[in-house]
Amino acid sequence: MALRAAVLRHVRVPVRVFALARRECQPVSCSVASLRLFSSHDDHLTKEEVIERVLSVVKCHPKVDPSKVSPDGHFQKDLGLDSLDTVEIVMALEEEFKLEIPDKEADKIDSCNLAIEYVYNHPMAS
Repeated sequence: MALRAAVLRHVRVPVRVFALARRECQPVSCSVASLRLFSSHDDHLTKEEVIERVLSVVKCHPKVDPSKVSPDGHFQKDLGLDSLDTVEIVMALEEEFKLEIPDKEADKIDSCNLAIEYVYNHPMAS
């Protein structure tokens, strides 16, 4: 694994860029964002990027009023979600950030702030 990381840090491979619409509630034109394949995980997400994307995922949940979503919002107390909705949001976060959240950790994520902290501190979040 260390050898792979060292090689990826020093070798630049030409990549194909595909148009990819960011995960938004409404359709987005295909030129909004792009995806670079085969990149290493050396470039970590900034806190602002994580906050923006986590809040976007929560706002897109069908049972959430987007005007009530804030970085400090609690899924059950502030947004009125039940435990199943919380599981769906955690699954959507896994998909958005291309990571797998273990069940023990997923059970602890019950607010936007905890989701933001978990994703920001996860070394493989992209």
